[in-house]
Amino acid sequence: MLKFPAVHPCEAISPETLLNSLINLSQNICNYQSKLFSTQRKNARQTIRQIGLLLLFFEETRDLRLALTDSVVLCFSELHHAFQKVQFLLEDCTREGAKLWILIKCQVVSTQFLALIRAIATALDVLPLGLIDVGVEVKELVELAGKQARNAKVEVDPEDERALQQVFSVLDHFEKGIEPDSSFIKRVLDHLEIRNWNDCNKEIKFLEEQIDFQYSGCDGREAPFLSSLLGLMNYCRGVIFETWNHRSNKSDARHSIEALSCINAEDFRCPISLELMTDPVTVSTGQTYDRSSIQRWLKAGNMTFQEAKVETSPGLSLQVVPAAAEEMKFLSRFLARRLVFGSSTILPLINLLSSSSEHHAQEIAISALLKLSKHTSGKKEIVESGGLKPILAVLQRGLSLEAKQMAAAIIFYLASVKAYRKLIGETPEVVPTLVELIKDGTTCGKKNGVVAIFGLLLHSGNHQRVISSGTIPLLMDIFSSSDNDELIADSLAVLAAIAESVDGTLAILQTSALSTIPRILRSSASTAAREYSVTVLLSLCKNGGSEAISILAKDHSLMSSLYLLLTDGSSYGSSKARGLIKLLHKFHEASSSGRIASVVPRERPVHVW
Repeated sequence: MLKFPAVHPCEAISPETLLNSLINLSQNICNYQSKLFSTQRKNARQTIRQIGLLLLFFEETRDLRLALTDSVVLCFSELHHAFQKVQFLLEDCTREGAKLWILIKCQVVSTQFLALIRAIATALDVLPLGLIDVGVEVKELVELAGKQARNAKVEVDPEDERALQQVFSVLDHFEKGIEPDSSFIKRVLDHLEIRNWNDCNKEIKFLEEQIDFQYSGCDGREAPFLSSLLGLMNYCRGVIFETWNHRSNKSDARHSIEALSCINAEDFRCPISLELMTDPVTVSTGQTYDRSSIQRWLKAGNMTFQEAKVETSPGLSLQVVPAAAEEMKFLSRFLARRLVFGSSTILPLINLLSSSSEHHAQEIAISALLKLSKHTSGKKEIVESGGLKPILAVLQRGLSLEAKQMAAAIIFYLASVKAYRKLIGETPEVVPTLVELIKDGTTCGKKNGVVAIFGLLLHSGNHQRVISSGTIPLLMDIFSSSDNDELIADSLAVLAAIAESVDGTLAILQTSALSTIPRILRSSASTAAREYSVTVLLSLCKNGGSEAISILAKDHSLMSSLYLLLTDGSSYGSSKARGLIKLLHKFHEASSSGRIASVVPRERPVHVW
């Protein structure tokens, strides 16, 4: 929070890549215009407006395909660095649950806005605008943006300052054991646009995260004050919003009663029994009867309904469908009830799975176990009831491909429990069987096999088993043969997990990964696939050393993809892209000074094909 890990573009970056990344950054910043700023409204609006003016300049420069001199590229690099920090700052100001904390930090945030606007002004002052052949109007916009940046008055908004003092006053009341006036607190909440219980709960979750971070990653100096703020928001959630919700619920109840009073109860009487229907059934004419009345009517020998005069047909399908529906409802209630109360529900399914020689019965049993494995209690009962062995047997020798696929999915859910990953992985046939499913299964089967392996990789002891089973070449085949974005993203996630170890990196570098994965990064429409691609490449560079980095450094289109992910990706993807950009920058600097071997410390050689 309020950290700005921006990456300065390297000197070797192409002007086209830099300009496109600047445009993407500017567009992302301008998109914040529509977002809610509970504080820092004026500073944010002013900064976004200036960058919006520069966006027009960047777009015209790109559209005219103008050649950019080194001095222009240098200024654009400075702007890019400043824009990254602006985006981080705007993201923090609009972060869900951080409204109160941003208010507390209003002086720090205002200072950051001022520093960034001044940095933009400095870059525009030295920008050789005369060397860029754009229209006069566009040049005037750039000059206007520079003038506004130089003269900008960035300060704490008086309304924010007033709300901040009110927060300190409330905290002082609590410290003295005095309950503050609820209307006084409500003014602060209104200013921050914390309108309901859910908004307040988000603030609490955020403050809890910050307290945990203070104790785990910092010196904990801010933890006591954060705890005071947490106490304030807990008070608001339990007292202020509980009162409002109670009043709202009473209002809702009143409206519900009024709505019910408009309903005519006679419309819900069965035409046969003239009683209110508890199980209504609609026949082909549209007339509705109570099911029990229909049954009594038919047992009495009547073959037509009382009002509609429609002849009934005792067809088998009409009898089977309602009966099947009732059985399904009964079965679902039975399974759910048994699972909740801990009765032995799963054991009969496991016995059926073990003894069945008919593929339909096996599919039904494994399907039921799959549904139950999604629940914490279900996972535990499956393993404790001895269900792991028959499930693995179905995975290896299932009577149908569908049963094998569902067994793989169960392995994935069971592997979400730390203790079970080791237990499953130590069964010799599991990983090879999952690999076979990836090789021969349908798209669904491949996906289930891939995610099951991913779950097992969360235990480090399973890494070598996965590598030695030939998983990596199969994943590389998926990248070249499949057009399913989810399957490709899941496969990249597995590859990223494997690449975390030096042995995994060594195995991956024996394939065409260094050419295939950058291609996915450039072409994939899936954000997840692109982010996992960068994660794999970063691990390959860290563990593979200069030989791996040198191959990526020759790919001039890679930097453009990385900058695009840096501006458009999630916080996870941006951090991975930032890390890879830094490594590539360091390599370029080292190669120019003859210190390539020092780019990444290595403990063992890795030969790259």
